[in-house]
Amino acid sequence: MLKKIKSYIKSFNSNVLLEKIPSYVKLLGLKTVYSVLLLFNAYRRKETPPWAKNVILGTLGYLISPIDSIPDLTPVIGYTDDLGVLSFGLVTIACYINEDIREASKEQLSKWFGTFDNKALETIDSKL
Repeated sequence: MLKKIKSYIKSFNSNVLLEKIPSYVKLLGLKTVYSVLLLFNAYRRKETPPWAKNVILGTLGYLISPIDSIPDLTPVIGYTDDLGVLSFGLVTIACYINEDIREASKEQLSKWFGTFDNKALETIDSKL
């Protein structure tokens, strides 16, 4: 693994990194918000059973709680626990996320983010 990492050192360019960060942030933000919306919309669905709604409430509650396993103020790694809990919640209730929930979530995303490439969300949809 270390050998592989060393091979990328030659590719590092600080200007390129600084140019790419905004697009990565937007993409990560888009995927994270989409995941949250999928959970929220699945929660609102009548057909979602109580146990799944409890998983959703626990997941979303963890995300907005000021108390974390890893404080969010910790640079870079501060949100890794949030992403882990979010992923766990999504995978656990994935069978209750249907096309209607996906479309409602994407519609809300377009209100907040404007137009975006749906391909950016395919990785999430393909895992559910």
